[in-house]
Amino acid sequence: MEIGMVQVMQSFGYDNITDAQVYDEEIKLAVLADELGYDHVWVVEHHFEDYSFCPDNFVYLAHLAARTKRIGLATGAVIVPWNAQPLRVAEKAALLDQLAGGRAILGIGRGLSKREFDQFGIAMDDSRDRFDEAAPLILEALETGIFPEHHGKHFQNPAAPLRPRPTASWKHRTTQVAMSPDSAEQAAKLGAQMMAFNYKPPAQQKQECEDYKALFRKYQNGREPRPPLLTDMSVCDSDPKRARENAEKYCAGYCLSVLHHYEMMGEHYKHVKGYKTYGDAVDAMRAAGKEGVARAYVEQQVWGTPDQMLRKFEERWQHMGPYGVLCSFRFAGMPFEVAERSIKLFAKEVLPVLRTWTAEQPPRAAAA
Repeated sequence: MEIGMVQVMQSFGYDNITDAQVYDEEIKLAVLADELGYDHVWVVEHHFEDYSFCPDNFVYLAHLAARTKRIGLATGAVIVPWNAQPLRVAEKAALLDQLAGGRAILGIGRGLSKREFDQFGIAMDDSRDRFDEAAPLILEALETGIFPEHHGKHFQNPAAPLRPRPTASWKHRTTQVAMSPDSAEQAAKLGAQMMAFNYKPPAQQKQECEDYKALFRKYQNGREPRPPLLTDMSVCDSDPKRARENAEKYCAGYCLSVLHHYEMMGEHYKHVKGYKTYGDAVDAMRAAGKEGVARAYVEQQVWGTPDQMLRKFEERWQHMGPYGVLCSFRFAGMPFEVAERSIKLFAKEVLPVLRTWTAEQPPRAAAA
């Protein structure tokens, strides 16, 4: 079972925190995750706002490469339509992998924030086409060492060698953030592992994962996909009362930051090409209201004492089968010491148990 940590690089919800302090503390947590045995650390790409700001996750991960020893270093994700040239994405990935000694993991996505698309001067209507055109070129370049000659709608490129040249296969080191059915299908076409943030009802989440698996087998000639990676905003605490209080405060706060940054209740998703799933959810979210959406969001995340978290992870496994765990431990005004406590306790009491879970030996069998 894969177990990693996601860093969202957020100053939303904090009083008098500087951008420099955000980075200083996140780097400390990433180094700690390496020391404690997490498999990988993921960092987002976001721009301009306190919701999240990591304008180049390759640069951040290259710094971590020099500060860490063994942990995988993952872009979570590179937003392909915001990068002017897919060739540059391939080059940066190859360079990061060289600096990290083969520890790089490429996560890709197409973006959801109208604010960021507008600031870059890129139409959201073009996001699906730009991603679908660029992503196969990036993966081919990383696998072969040559960016192929390409003459398409959005990109025009002669063939170009990658230097430094990739030295290992990326087939099992590529993921795609897939939060909608069409993104899940594209991940299957690319042969990429599916990554999702947990906020949908369990039945819907399971169905989307099952659909992805079936499409993966179809497009990859019967090959089985790696288990999907599911991301939770998490609090791990030995005190159940304190765990709930912090979850209700900080997980709810993170949800409110998402609703604001992505304008989730706005009309634009109903009219933008390629975002029908989000448009379909607008009316339901409006009916529930921001506070109602936040309450439901808190209960969908995995948090609590180590035993409580293990039960939640087990229930999810029994419901949908094998998956990988990604936890974000710092967000929405959470003090550094609370995040540090979560990371340490999770590593001590949750991570070793999760390590024993496999498709052949699932949670109940492992516990027995």
